[in-house]
This record gives sequence, structure tokens and C-alpha cells, in this order.
Amino acid sequence: MEVPLTISEIEKYTVVEFRTPSLMDPAMLEQIGQSVYRLVDAEDRRMLVLDFEKVEYLSSQAIGIVLTLNKKLAKLKHTSLVLCGVGPKLMELIKITRLDKVLQIKPSQREAVKVLPN
Repeated sequence: MEVPLTISEIEKYTVVEFRTPSLMDPAMLEQIGQSVYRLVDAEDRRMLVLDFEKVEYLSSQAIGIVLTLNKKLAKLKHTSLVLCGVGPKLMELIKITRLDKVLQIKPSQREAVKVLPN
């Protein structure tokens, strides 16, 4: 199964773009989790932007991946995690779960990269 994400570099930031409208499939999410955790654990990437522009549906497992990633980065110095491209449906879910208080969220990739420390 191909993991529906693209990882790219913008300056010194790692941008993870999800290329599917649904982050609900447990097997696919397991692979996505491994891919994004590897960025921090094995590749020591500490400035991450997660782009949810194409995503419409998110499972609790997907939220768990984001929170685990946030925890991993919180243990390290000089890190940042910013979510961007979060549509109205996802934003509603994020607000209901009060994750908007925990996670940094920006409207676009361009704005997400601007808030990361230099």
C-alpha cells in the first residue's frame, strides 16, 4: 500500500502533505505514523509542517499520530510543529477536542513556514 503523503523541504522546514481526503484506514494510518515518526526519531527533523489541505475526514487514530508527534518534538530542543490547510470540517473537530489550544494551526503552508523559528 502506497502511503498517501508527500514529504518535501522548504528552506529548513520539513513539510508533510497528506494526499488523501480520508485519514481513516487503520492500516494506512499505521504506515503514516511510522513515516512521520521516522522523520523525528531517525532523521532528526525538528521543524515540521503538517498540511491537511486535501483531508476532509480524520479518525481518532490520526489525531493520536499528531499528538504523539507533538510529544516527541516537545522532548527535544529547537522544535516546532505547525498544522496548516485545515478545512472547516476538520477545524470543527479540532475545536471540539480542544486541540486548537495545544497545536499551532495556520491557514496555509506559506503562513506555517513564517511562524517557525529561524
